[in-house]
Amino acid sequence: MAQKPDVPLDVREACVRAARDFIAEHGVEQLSLREISRRLGVSHQAPYKHYPSRDHLLAEVMRRCFRDFAERLDERERHDDPRDDLRSLGSRYLSYAAGHPVEYRLMFGTPWPESADAVGLVRDAVHAFDVLRGVLRRLHGTDAGAQTRVDLDAMYIWANMHGLASILQSNVKDHLDLAPGVVAQFEMHTMHMLSLALDGAARQSAP
Repeated sequence: MAQKPDVPLDVREACVRAARDFIAEHGVEQLSLREISRRLGVSHQAPYKHYPSRDHLLAEVMRRCFRDFAERLDERERHDDPRDDLRSLGSRYLSYAAGHPVEYRLMFGTPWPESADAVGLVRDAVHAFDVLRGVLRRLHGTDAGAQTRVDLDAMYIWANMHGLASILQSNVKDHLDLAPGVVAQFEMHTMHMLSLALDGAARQSAP
């Protein structure tokens, strides 16, 4: 049987995949273009044709994490009631964090590369945050006065979801002598308390 001709290596895409795998194995601190070229079996200069520096490659890996994260949020089950939609978003957030721990740490636990051209990174990160703000605008309105409230609530929800995701990924909770069933109910309880907090704040700010 004749062998299929070798498919030319897409160095740009291969660099991104190799960088993600390397970070998963060794952490982001050890990432270098020289190591990526070694893994791919290409010349040391080959990655530089697509990524002028290690930070440019890292920025592209992080950008794709935010893009995929936003797509996952966009694919949630939609609800007419924005409060139900927020709960759906929360579940998607936690599901992504649990299923993609490397990508989650890259997005929210890694300093952004300073020297890289991070325009695309900023754009996709903002889009992920705007998914949450879009639901909150349905709750608070879109006039100029509502923007501060939307942003404050978005930061409040994000802080709670990030904390919850971090706790669920940690094994510290397994040593806290919690009452039976607490861990299983933790996510639902947190979402319920968030809803109460948002409803209470809305009543206080109502004219």
